[in-house]
Amino acid sequence: MTTAVPDAGTVVRALVALKLRLLRNGLKRSRGRAGVYVVGAVFGLLFAAGIALALAALNGRVAGSGDAGVMLLGVLTLGWAAIPLFLFSSDESADPTRLTMLPLRPGPLLRGSLLASLIGPGPLVSLVLVTGAALSGANGGASAAADLIGVPLAVLCLVTLSRAVAAGNARMLSSRRGKDFAIFGGLLFALLVQGANVGWQSTFGRPDANGHLDLSPLRPIAAVLRWIPPIGAMDAGRTAGEGRYALALLQLALAGALLALLLRWWRRSLQELMVTADSSTLEVARGVQSSRGWGFLPAGRTGAVMQRHLRYAWREPRAKAAVFTSIGMTLVICVLSVVQGWSSVYLLAATGMFLGLQMLNLFGMDGSAFWMIAATLRTPADARDELRGRAYAVLSYAVPVTLVLAVVLTVVTGDWAHLPSALGLALALLGCGIAVGSMLSVLAPYTMPADSNPMRNAAPGQSGLVLLNQFGSMLGVALLALPVGGYLGWALAADRPTWPLLAVGPAYGGLIAYLGVRMAGARLLERTPEILAKAIER
Repeated sequence: MTTAVPDAGTVVRALVALKLRLLRNGLKRSRGRAGVYVVGAVFGLLFAAGIALALAALNGRVAGSGDAGVMLLGVLTLGWAAIPLFLFSSDESADPTRLTMLPLRPGPLLRGSLLASLIGPGPLVSLVLVTGAALSGANGGASAAADLIGVPLAVLCLVTLSRAVAAGNARMLSSRRGKDFAIFGGLLFALLVQGANVGWQSTFGRPDANGHLDLSPLRPIAAVLRWIPPIGAMDAGRTAGEGRYALALLQLALAGALLALLLRWWRRSLQELMVTADSSTLEVARGVQSSRGWGFLPAGRTGAVMQRHLRYAWREPRAKAAVFTSIGMTLVICVLSVVQGWSSVYLLAATGMFLGLQMLNLFGMDGSAFWMIAATLRTPADARDELRGRAYAVLSYAVPVTLVLAVVLTVVTGDWAHLPSALGLALALLGCGIAVGSMLSVLAPYTMPADSNPMRNAAPGQSGLVLLNQFGSMLGVALLALPVGGYLGWALAADRPTWPLLAVGPAYGGLIAYLGVRMAGARLLERTPEILAKAIER
């Protein structure tokens, strides 16, 4: 018995209809999601239109306006190439492995996927931006003729580049390692964005001698980028407007060659995915990890809970995203402060607060697996050991990270005199964060959906609980740390020694953490049914 292969037109129409259906069904899931999607799309289009109009207005008024358009398209190209690596699991239409069981040929599948990928606000926003970038260097009818070809060609190259990268790395990106890469890559991307923001401000923050906008720093970079397709396709209009028609044709030809290469890569990746089995279905488990606990952990339930929490923090994408996002936020703040000249060793306090609040929503992260934990909570001692083990797990990586960042910040700022007080304040905030997180985990848990996207941190309809946990926790930590912060403020204002905080801060933070865990443990047993209901809610 043979399976009928649909004709090419049917496949293309079906894939386009599938993309439209996915968009429509996604908006139907909740009114809040639909509202956010519509508002985000409208805001994105308005923002892109504003940038496009600003670039068009620079033409003829500011020398080197075309260089700004080249830089914009360079950023767009980098974004389209990088986005599938970070957000692959959140876009169902980007994963070609979902179609591997269907009797489809690579050619129709490629054409249908390309047309489907042009549907949505992303390509439309890119089209507006590329048009604005082209207008920034346009000059005359020859530019208009070149842009009629170059702008759509550039957008096609951007979309094809994104899909080719996604298809070429589909196996890796859909695995646990791929999700780990997305987390680390997202943090690195955030650092790069901040670096670009600082560079942009430093470049355009200084007008020339006449008080006009100075775009001359972009010229050397743009001179190289404009010959890299697909940037050259957009820049062909400027080149044609200067009368260099042969060079404009060369830029368009290079972009066309790039598009052909990307389509070939995309087609080959699709073909390999359609005929090659997933390695995960061919390999058996390489070995079962030892069930024995780690020797350096405390004995009993506390050590077992600590081990489980650390394994989750390393293996579970949502837990790993939370840990490394907290560290990444601190790094971004520190790097930004150093570059912009307002760095201080007391920024270490943010590290203590962010890492201490890793205790938030402990049981919502467990999901439906919490019922196994709830079944073993028989006495108040069990409840205290459960929370104590999780607190120890957080401290096991929070304290070393805090110490390392303390040394780095001090070396950068040279403020060795205030290192003891900054470290004491950070450790006090860490203890207060553990206390507040423990209490809110018991009193205000919320559901975390166990889907493939590690960036979704709550189920729909729980925004109030999320805000309570996120902002209420920071307010609670600040209030609990008032005695330590008040002493530090008084000591700095009165020119008194601040080094006693190195002893007072950890002792105070440890006491608050101990009391918070103990109080939360006393409520955990009676709150177990409500926590379980939240954990398994979908």
